[in-house]
Amino acid sequence: MARAVLILLSATPAAGFAAHTPQRIYTTANYREAAALSQKLAVAPVPPSQRKKVAIIGGGLSGLACAKYLSDAGHEPTVYEARRVLGGKVSAWQDADGDWIETGLHIFFGAYPNMMNLFAELGIEDRLQWKDHKMTFAMQDRPGEFTSFNFPPNVPAPFNMAAAILSNTEMLSLEEKVRMVPGLLPMLIEGQSFIDKQDELSVAQFMHKYGMPRRINDEIFIAMGKALDFLDPDRLSMTVVLTAMNRFINEADGSQTAFLDGNQPDRLCAPIVEHIKARGGAVRTGSPVREIEIDAQTGEVARLRLGSGEAVRVPLRVTIPQGGGEVDSGS
Repeated sequence: MARAVLILLSATPAAGFAAHTPQRIYTTANYREAAALSQKLAVAPVPPSQRKKVAIIGGGLSGLACAKYLSDAGHEPTVYEARRVLGGKVSAWQDADGDWIETGLHIFFGAYPNMMNLFAELGIEDRLQWKDHKMTFAMQDRPGEFTSFNFPPNVPAPFNMAAAILSNTEMLSLEEKVRMVPGLLPMLIEGQSFIDKQDELSVAQFMHKYGMPRRINDEIFIAMGKALDFLDPDRLSMTVVLTAMNRFINEADGSQTAFLDGNQPDRLCAPIVEHIKARGGAVRTGSPVREIEIDAQTGEVARLRLGSGEAVRVPLRVTIPQGGGEVDSGS
């Protein structure tokens, strides 16, 4: 059975929240790499003769971020979003009373280097409200009660997570913690190469392979699966979970969480749209792409056909962030 926790936020940092992003996040190798790649686009945009028109299908965060960085690089992106609201999985709507209805609980981890860099580039880091560094779980066998893994401040990784796990005696027994080691130790030793090899295994299959107790699934992995990809452990690749755990273990503030100080369309999507438009791009809502038409003779993209019947002609490059694919018209 799914369990949910209602978090009430105010527009200003409340008790248990911090107004500033933990500074150690900016020193991690992953953040520095993300910032360097972004800066490379901004400092060396393409000359006008190489400027491309790009159609991006989908106005979720990936589509908007794609358009943002294409505009930084000197190109002319247009985002086509089927709905009247942007954000994709983080979209939200106002009801008749003016209250915002979100598509679930959304948080930002310190281990999201690209998102942290995006907030910094847009100058909206102050819109993140950082919780105290702890991971809180509802206790399945004690309804209505919660337990936390508290990360000691100013302790480097991975020792802060070790302290958080060992100091909590309510959720997992010492034996259960020890039985997690055979599956997690290769991740620590081999790193991403081991993690990538687990992609064909679901979380449930990985647990069975390494003899992890079922209670670890019930108490931890179900919550992680829902938080990371809205999926149950028997449908989620273990690579997803291990990638997150690897970041959490190796980055001191990787598992610390932040919330936006308001709704996502206004507080996050709108600044990205302003950035895109200021550099010559465009974002169109209520514009579903019905068909990508291909030229039968050349095999290249001929046009996009929108739901309204409008035809968007090439030359352009078509990018579909959520589909993971790209169709090049040759321009």
